[in-house]
Amino acid sequence: MTASGNEYQHRTVLLKEAVDGLITRADGIYIDGTFGRGGHSRAILQRLSDAGRLISFDKDPLAIATAQQIKDARFSIVHDSFAVMREAASERGAPKVSGVLLDLGVSSPQVDDPERGFSFRAEGPLDMRMDPTRGESAAEWLERATVQEITEVIRDYGEERFAFQIAKALVARRAESERLGPLNRTGELAEIVGHVVKTREKGKDPATRTFQAIRIHINQELAELQVVLESALSMLEQGGRLVVISFHSLEDRIVKRFMQAQSSAPQVDRRLPIRAVDLPSPPLRVVGRVFPSEAEVTDNPRARSAVMRIAERIAP
Repeated sequence: MTASGNEYQHRTVLLKEAVDGLITRADGIYIDGTFGRGGHSRAILQRLSDAGRLISFDKDPLAIATAQQIKDARFSIVHDSFAVMREAASERGAPKVSGVLLDLGVSSPQVDDPERGFSFRAEGPLDMRMDPTRGESAAEWLERATVQEITEVIRDYGEERFAFQIAKALVARRAESERLGPLNRTGELAEIVGHVVKTREKGKDPATRTFQAIRIHINQELAELQVVLESALSMLEQGGRLVVISFHSLEDRIVKRFMQAQSSAPQVDRRLPIRAVDLPSPPLRVVGRVFPSEAEVTDNPRARSAVMRIAERIAP
């Protein structure tokens, strides 16, 4: 990634593949759940007819500022989480849509800008909020959370086996706040974790899992993903597509299980006089799974962990 001044560049992952998997009709209404810097949204607009529409969402004020530069009557942007997608789209006259695209995770500009506090590789304020104008920062949460709460977050969202030891070290550091000042910088958090995590995963900084876990918690990423998947299912018209790009196993596991559950036939209790043919059809059909090409990963290493899953609404 390159940066010029305060402009951090973002390369959209699986750009063509996502739009190809999403668009089923040029005159449809589509939703881009994570505008980011607009790569997918702009590509979708290029594929729509004059009758088509696109509604995009993002929490990040900088993403919203970028979106507002798009002067296209077919396009609208919502400054909010995609968890409110159903209500926001309905208010805009789109209770049913032809497709929903979710590009999960953190965008490159958010990671690369030290002032956002997402990365342990650069010194910055310990913030981690997708929308720094709302909610509690990582520093504020760490200032009040108990050892148990911190342990559960780092264990469950970071899959970190030293979660308890890290939590104890963080609370012990908080006891020194009067002498050392508050824990509010990314560098110090990474340093504390580095002292606790004695084993080293090849090619991975010891703070990686902890930073991921705290970020997921602060932004309620997995909870909002569960909500938006249900919303998307209820909004899709017959033949409409749900396309989700995940970047770590926790996200992908939720998406995979959701699509599997919604595409599986109901189980028949053999003790009841019900035939399988009399049961309602599952609402989704799994279309497929796509990974970035070797060329894309070489060009954009951040694409290496991406996996895209596509499902289609087949029943009303």
